[in-house]
Amino acid sequence: MNALMIKGLLFAAVLIGATIAVVKSMNIDLSDPINLITMIGAVAIAVLTVGVSIKYINQMKTDKAEGELADENWDGIGEYKNELPAGWAYSFLGTLIWAVWYWFVGYPLNAFSQIGQYNEEVLAYNEKFEEVHKNATPEILKEMGESIFLVQCAPCHGETGDGLSGKAQDFTAGRESKEQVLDIIKNGSDQLKYPMGAMPGGMAQGADAEAIAEYVAGGMKGEQPASFGVCAGCHGADGKGNGGTAPNIVEYDQTLVEHVLENGRKGAIGIMPSFKGRLTPVQQKALATYLGSLK
Repeated sequence: MNALMIKGLLFAAVLIGATIAVVKSMNIDLSDPINLITMIGAVAIAVLTVGVSIKYINQMKTDKAEGELADENWDGIGEYKNELPAGWAYSFLGTLIWAVWYWFVGYPLNAFSQIGQYNEEVLAYNEKFEEVHKNATPEILKEMGESIFLVQCAPCHGETGDGLSGKAQDFTAGRESKEQVLDIIKNGSDQLKYPMGAMPGGMAQGADAEAIAEYVAGGMKGEQPASFGVCAGCHGADGKGNGGTAPNIVEYDQTLVEHVLENGRKGAIGIMPSFKGRLTPVQQKALATYLGSLK
């Protein structure tokens, strides 16, 4: 046994001894399968690290570059077509076998987990919350919606909902700006996944598009331009979305808020991510109530 082998074994023994000392000092219960598997893994890593290091250090002392060179090279430096090292291949195969064992035997996927317990508790609490607030008054919904808005929405839309000077959607303006309406008319939209389907681009052009954009951005007040007829087919003559089959272009109603929260939306400062599953139905209704109060 050469000096390198002796040093390697001593180093491995020190690593294992240190691991055991830490476990004892922390009073870790090795009867817990997870703790035991972790301990075995730490010992295995120490042994493999030392073993592989000794193998390749010895190999570097004696091996010579030989074999068939690959066709590819970089500035004359190429690679040999050597076989995959057996030790690496067996280690990789062993890792796969261990992973399958761990998933189905060592710690099955259906075993207890703190994350699973937390999710169950959250679901139970949400059910209780929905039951308590299912008949909440508009005043309570508005207060609740404001709290949700300040936590979830204000970082991008501003504390007052003004969109931070055009960086995000301005809820105080009522609905879309003229520029936003023109962009939607030109490019179409299929972000919110309404039952009516995607709105194609180019539904109106030139003066007709300008008239529609000005009318919609102005809150659909005054005389309705004749060109708005192409919009009324989906959004309704009143612009309120034909009973939820298309977006409401007059105000932020509950259906519109729900679609935006579920699907996200492309905005001026980037893409708003989907909030699907993060808010309960009552919370979504509360947020819609609060947004409707900002205009």
